Amino acid sequence: MTSLKERVKNDLSAAMRARDQLRKDALRMTLSAIRTAEVAGESARELTDDEIVTVLTREVKRRREAAEAFRSGGRTENADREDAEAAVISEYLPAQLSDEELAELVEQAVAEVGAESPRDMGKVMKTLQPKVAGRAEGRIVADAVKARLGS
Repeated sequence: MTSLKERVKNDLSAAMRARDQLRKDALRMTLSAIRTAEVAGESARELTDDEIVTVLTREVKRRREAAEAFRSGGRTENADREDAEAAVISEYLPAQLSDEELAELVEQAVAEVGAESPRDMGKVMKTLQPKVAGRAEGRIVADAVKARLGS
């Protein structure tokens, strides 16, 4: 089975052959972010697929934030490009959780840690994060937990 990084590399080659500029640019920047993450820290090493998913999630979030900023500045062309790049990168992320699936995971985490009030949010988030990693944005998860705990 090929790693996520290998899949991105292979798709980059295919995009170059197909002369798909948008896809090529998005995948090049993605590989660059992966390589940067690999050499960050004390020693250079290959990232696991889970760590790569974290990098990809961060890159998608950056693109969406940039698109918002461009839109608020009246630069819709740039915003559309950022959205398109985010869509390309999102193809490599696991399927996102539905609202129902997220609510079910939140319920399980609340029961697991015995959370009763908004003060227990940290415990719930700590239990929940590994289960939703790469499948839901942190802000959405936090909002669901807040709603459940009644804050």
